[in-house]
Formats: sequence, C-alpha cells, structure tokens
Amino acid sequence: MEPLRGDETTVGETTVVARGCRLERAPVRAFLETDARPRFYWAAGTESIAARGSAATVTADGESRFADVRTGVEALFEGCSVPDDLPSAARPRLFGGFAFHNGDHDGASPWTGFPSAAFFLPEVQVTVRDDDAWLTTAATGPDAARAAADRLDEWRDRLAAFSERDPAGPPGITNRERTPTQAGWRDQVGAAVESVARGDLRKVVLAQSLRVALAADLSVPDVMERLSQTYPDCYRFMLSPEAGGTFFGATPERLVSVRGRTVRTEALAGSTGRGDTPAEDEWLAAELLDNEKDRHEQKLVADAIRDQLEPFATTVRIGDRTVRRLATVQHLRTSITAELGSDEHVLSLVEALHPTPAVGGLPPDAALRTIRETEAFDRGWYAAPIGWVDAAGNGTFAVGIRSAVATDREATLFAGAGIVEDSDPDREWDEVQLKYRPILDELE
Repeated sequence: MEPLRGDETTVGETTVVARGCRLERAPVRAFLETDARPRFYWAAGTESIAARGSAATVTADGESRFADVRTGVEALFEGCSVPDDLPSAARPRLFGGFAFHNGDHDGASPWTGFPSAAFFLPEVQVTVRDDDAWLTTAATGPDAARAAADRLDEWRDRLAAFSERDPAGPPGITNRERTPTQAGWRDQVGAAVESVARGDLRKVVLAQSLRVALAADLSVPDVMERLSQTYPDCYRFMLSPEAGGTFFGATPERLVSVRGRTVRTEALAGSTGRGDTPAEDEWLAAELLDNEKDRHEQKLVADAIRDQLEPFATTVRIGDRTVRRLATVQHLRTSITAELGSDEHVLSLVEALHPTPAVGGLPPDAALRTIRETEAFDRGWYAAPIGWVDAAGNGTFAVGIRSAVATDREATLFAGAGIVEDSDPDREWDEVQLKYRPILDELE
C-alpha cells in the first residue's frame, strides 16, 4: 500500500511530517524489544499502541510544568495535518507523563532519567485497534518529508520480518527491602490518624516502596504481555525515557479522558481482597459496599473530583457506587462524566485533577505536605498522570498505580493506602500488600 502523506508543518524552525500505512500484522512485543529509547506502550480496551524513538520532545519543570507542556505540545502540533484517510487512532500523538510532586523530584535512583514532565513524538508508532493495525512515522526538520517516508519503508519491512516468541516467565526474586518497615508504617499511620482527628487533614494517602533484587534480567515487554492476560480491563503502560529504568504497570484508575467536550473520569477508593470461592467473593464485595470507612473514603474522592471539574463544565454526572473487581483486589468505584462549557485541552484537565484524593488527600496542600514529610522515598512518577495527547487536545491519562520502575536486575514497586480517622495501621498494611500483587506476581 502507498504510504499516506501527511502535510508538512513548520513551527519556528521545526517542520513536522507524518506518514502512515496499514499493516497486515503488528508484532508489538517484538517491536518494543528493539533497542531504542524513548519507548512507550499503552493498552486500554481494544486499542494498544507501541512507540519508539523521538522525533521531538517536550519537557518542563517547576510550578508551571503543566502549562509549559501544554504550550509545547500545541506549538509542536500547530498547523499539523494528516491525510483524511489516516484514521484518528493512527494519527501522531505525544506520549509521556509527569512526576507526582512538583519541583522536588531530582531524578535520583530508581528514577534516574525521569524528569518532572516529559512527552515525546515518536519516530515510529504501531497502533492496533480491534482488527486493524497501522504504522505511523514522524520526522522533524528541513528534510522531514524524506525522513518520514524512508522511515515508513524501513519499518514496514522490518515489522513484516519480525517473529513473536512466547513471553518468558517471571525472573524470580532473590531479596526484598521494604520502606518503611511494618513498625515504621504503624507510626506513620498513627501520626496521620492524629492529624485527621485534629482537623488538619480529612484524608491522606501514604505509600510504601518495595525494592526487589531479581534472579534474571527482566523483559518488561514480556511483563506487559502477561499483564494483558491477567488485567485486560486495566490501563497497561510502559515508559522508558532516554536513559534510566522503565516505569510500567497495570492501573485500574483513569485520571481523565477528553474527547471533544466530553470528559470521563472516576472515583476509585476503598479496597478488599478477592474470595477463594464465588460466595466468598460476593461476601467480600458486599462487606466493602457496606463498610462505613471505605464508603466515606470513596465519597471524599468523588466529591473532590466533582468540585475540580465544575469550573470547566456545564454538567457533571456522578454514577452509582459499584464494586470494581480485579484479579487480586476489589475497589469501590463511581463513574463521573462531565460536559465542558468550552473547548479545553486534556492537559488543562490533568492539571486540575492531579492529584486526586485517591492518591493524594484532602485538603490537597496539607496532604501533599504530609506525604513529603512522611515518606522516606521519592514517589517519582508513581501515582502520577501518564498517557497521551493528540493534535486536537484530546487524550487519555491514567494514574500510575499498581506500578514499578525497573532496570535489568532490580525493580522498585509502589503501593499506597488512604488514611482517614478510623484507619487501622495493620489493616492498611494488609491492603497495601494486596496492591503489590499485580506486579509482584509477574516478578516472583
């Protein structure tokens, strides 16, 4: 098939050109295993996207990082057009995310190479939606048209020659190091409960880290393949920046999706385990729905998201409270839909919503201050927005939980729990261990 021709766009001295064609097959995992950075993988519903190499990069730091990224993204896409017969799913997107905290993320281990905010326009993007697959290439500069076309020809041939192998099994774990210890956790939760009782906080989410040494090199693309089988209804993501480790996970929590003037998000909070039998599973779900502490925690999240959306929206609709069942854990979930009063860029909504009380707390400033003062590790990109944005300002961002950052022989996992006035430290400890399971099961 002839490549689809994207129009050239000049932004200052940068010309952006896209090319695309349909693929007969899309060996996504083999594509991700090729040695190139940055690389990104995203899977949600019937769509999966793999991207590698950077045609252009947008980074930012400091108080205005969300606005600065938005400005950079809009400048990069300004005037950019693609052929009408290139479907929206295959059009160029920028992929990336943000660190959880603003200003004090220093990229230290295990977050070497992860800035406060970074997005990239991939040189090569493979998109699969339903039964269709597409190859998209992009290039910038004065000879961008030729570079994008040559790249398309090269990768169409390379992908046709790739063969998929069966994913390798988990590498195994030889050592574990927890931060904090269980005794330290009891002290942290106790102090947070006292702050809530005094009225300094309504809720705060405290996290733990679990560093594991691996018995063999870790293939994150293999992990993503296995997570797709176990957690098909979650957002599966993988990001390797220019240098450093790889951040990956399978998160059940969408931060926000924007398509036109429709916004979709959700309030996810409160947790329990899965039962060994269907009857036990139903009993645990019913107990979760009736638990006053979990209902209170989840309502705080839903109300806060509604309040954050109202300045942008003409209507905000909050659905019924339901139970979201995953392979190892169940959560209380409420869907939230809003109609915007005017066109808004997805990154404006990301800035307004991050961090939700599901990963931060209330009031937001007091909760973030407590997290900084309490946690003895850098959250990095854990529990922060990760996703994609397109030329129209549409996009989807997930909350980077149920996640880890890994190098070849080491991984650091993160998980947290919402602390309110009647939180019990040992029960919250057990909840955190459940939240490690999606990634831990793929390592040990």
